[in-house]
Amino acid sequence: MPQMTVGLAMTLLIIGNVIAIFSDALIKTLSEDVAVYQFVFFRQFTAVLLLIPFCLKSSKKSLVDGLKWHAVRGHIWLLGAIFMVYSLNAMPLATANAIFYAAPLIMLPMAMMWFQEKLTVHSIGAGVFGFIGVLIVIRPTEIDWAATAAIVVAFTLAANNLLIRKLPKHQTVFQTLLLTNLVGMPASLGLAVFEGKPWDLAPMLTAAGSTLFILIYAGFCVMAYRSGEASKIASAEYSGLLGAVAVGLIWFDEIPDMGMAIGTAFIVLPLLWLAKVEAKNKRLTTQKNAEQEIDITLPKPILATNTTGS
Repeated sequence: MPQMTVGLAMTLLIIGNVIAIFSDALIKTLSEDVAVYQFVFFRQFTAVLLLIPFCLKSSKKSLVDGLKWHAVRGHIWLLGAIFMVYSLNAMPLATANAIFYAAPLIMLPMAMMWFQEKLTVHSIGAGVFGFIGVLIVIRPTEIDWAATAAIVVAFTLAANNLLIRKLPKHQTVFQTLLLTNLVGMPASLGLAVFEGKPWDLAPMLTAAGSTLFILIYAGFCVMAYRSGEASKIASAEYSGLLGAVAVGLIWFDEIPDMGMAIGTAFIVLPLLWLAKVEAKNKRLTTQKNAEQEIDITLPKPILATNTTGS
């Protein structure tokens, strides 16, 4: 996959996060007594059905490449999906998503430890201000089970996005998404059986809709994080909070207050600032490289020497 600019990678993340909100909204429509493990299995099952037609022409060798890392990501994704259902059923949509969006901040130290990425002052500043915005939105007075579940989701999102770098680059986005869901299905089926509830196909349509939206998000994440440095683009993930506020207001009558507005400003404004700084740095780097190339190609002056001794 060709290297894309920081701006394009951040744009993909913005679009993906807004689309992902509709997946969360569908999950929130589930009844409180839904069989969670069954629903998660249905999501993976429908994901595989949606993705297989796009992977029929793929060679078997291409699909088994990097299977170890697909297995790691698939089971992390499964863990996050389970805790996401719990948190969304117990919390307002915007509040749950505000905690989910701690993931970009978590990614900064992860990227430094796993891939030796150098953290710039700008990326750290954007992440810190974004996290302050998350705290303003939540206004936490105590950590309950739902908040803990949402925090687990944030860690799984961060780990999954970073582990994209470990996947074979020749695999398509569709192959990557197919394998992520396929390798996790045995575990999710086992959990559904262990759950012991009667099988109910009624949530299958909701699972399919949620899967479609989250696959679009995951595909954009694969393209963005495979092509750009995580520490430079991760703050774009915060943009989905605006979508969560809008969908929560329209769909669930969750009226945002002044704290939500202030917290959102803390999240979005640093994102815009970071994009501007990165664009400026890229322009200066390009200009500097061009000047160096010109300097190399210019003929060097020949100094005359006096050999007559006069």
